[in-house]
Amino acid sequence: MVIVLAYSNNLAYTVSTLTIVYGEGVMNRPALVVLVRHAESVRNEAKKGTTYFADDEAREKMRGIPDHEIPLTPRGVEQARNTGIALRDRFGAFHYCYHSGYRRTVDTLQHILAAYPESDRSAMRIRQNMFIRERHPGYAYDMTNEEAEATFPWLNEYWRTFGGFFATPVGGESLADLTGDVYLFLNMLFRDRVGNKVLIVTHGGTIRCFRFLLEHWAYEQALKWPPGQSPKNCGVTVYQYDSRAERLTLQEYNAIYY
Repeated sequence: MVIVLAYSNNLAYTVSTLTIVYGEGVMNRPALVVLVRHAESVRNEAKKGTTYFADDEAREKMRGIPDHEIPLTPRGVEQARNTGIALRDRFGAFHYCYHSGYRRTVDTLQHILAAYPESDRSAMRIRQNMFIRERHPGYAYDMTNEEAEATFPWLNEYWRTFGGFFATPVGGESLADLTGDVYLFLNMLFRDRVGNKVLIVTHGGTIRCFRFLLEHWAYEQALKWPPGQSPKNCGVTVYQYDSRAERLTLQEYNAIYY
């Protein structure tokens, strides 16, 4: 592998661009990108996969906790630790590790990295990036099914009409909105992390945005997950650089290691 450094000067600052000649082509992407959905959170446990809370009892222990402060369950901690062992054994240390800043991604990454020796942990660079956060859930965040249906009786029909990629939660943001942020994040990776191994701990909807962009999906593919395809807690999705295609290609989706 040959590393070619090209520098350009512009009065007030210096910009350096790294290009790596790799195999048959020039690498202009990270060598490896691994996406991991956060481990099971207490809100995942309380809602049991539904959009709204079933009733007041299900909601009670979560009431008043904002989305960015939701912690993991003990089962989620175990999921993250086992996933960390698998990532260590399969990929070794990463150059950069990103989380969204939401507590459930911060804690998931912490437990994943606990599988690594201290020498590896100290070498891996950890970054928070709000462009890979969960989409804003809107005003129905803490509602029960009954409350949401009474307050927004038109919402189900609206959602069916536009689909889960374009539909916007009342007071929130759509996945199409969030895709713009993920696009900016990927631009940063492509510019600054050429040849690196990158771990990203993020959210289920955000993973759909990554797939839309990295796999060049049509809108129809992004409207909803096929049955059984929604990201699992600590599901691992792997993209590796393909020198012939000169792009990151999907190697594995939603693999579970716990």
